[in-house]
Amino acid sequence: MRIDLHMHTFLSDGELLPIELARRAAVMNHEAIAFTDHASLSNLEDIISKCTKDAILAEEYGLKVLPGVEITHVPPSKISEVSEKAKKMGAKIVVIHGETISEPVAPGTNHASVVCEYVDILAHPGFITEDDAKLAADNGIALEITSRPSHALTNGHVAAVAKKYGANMVVDTDTHSPKDLITEERAIQIAMGAGLSNSEAEKCVYDIPKSLVRKLI
Repeated sequence: MRIDLHMHTFLSDGELLPIELARRAAVMNHEAIAFTDHASLSNLEDIISKCTKDAILAEEYGLKVLPGVEITHVPPSKISEVSEKAKKMGAKIVVIHGETISEPVAPGTNHASVVCEYVDILAHPGFITEDDAKLAADNGIALEITSRPSHALTNGHVAAVAKKYGANMVVDTDTHSPKDLITEERAIQIAMGAGLSNSEAEKCVYDIPKSLVRKLI
């Protein structure tokens, strides 16, 4: 069954209510998802509170939902502070909007994320350096292989440096609309398209996300 730990609702720039996103994911045979709307100090508390309420409702569909945030365009020097606040406010998972090549994310965001104890996933980290990939491995922070076309151009690079240093990888959709949801078979294809073997892809799609959910739920 599918696990997707990076998804957006209309509480930021997604199209669906959190509970509708959960229902659609359940129908597509998802086992667990995370609500990770774009957040900073301006909306942190509001997003976590609202998503937590629908995460509880989603249990009726047999779906585990981690209410969380994607901390986005926060200055690198403040990432640790904002991530800690998110966890204290009840976020089960903290994703950081990494240095994708398609947006002007502040340089240093990747590094600040992989040394932060409150961060769980560094999303679409673009041309992440080898040093930062090693730090991600050392600190147990997963690097994202993404299905989102605007961010996926560097998947091959991310997979290569993650493999070199033993960093965990997860395959997420960065869902914003219903059409962004994918099957587990498609997730495997995306991982293999990034240069992973079938067994490596299955680990990123099944084993690592399951372990993260067990740890964070």
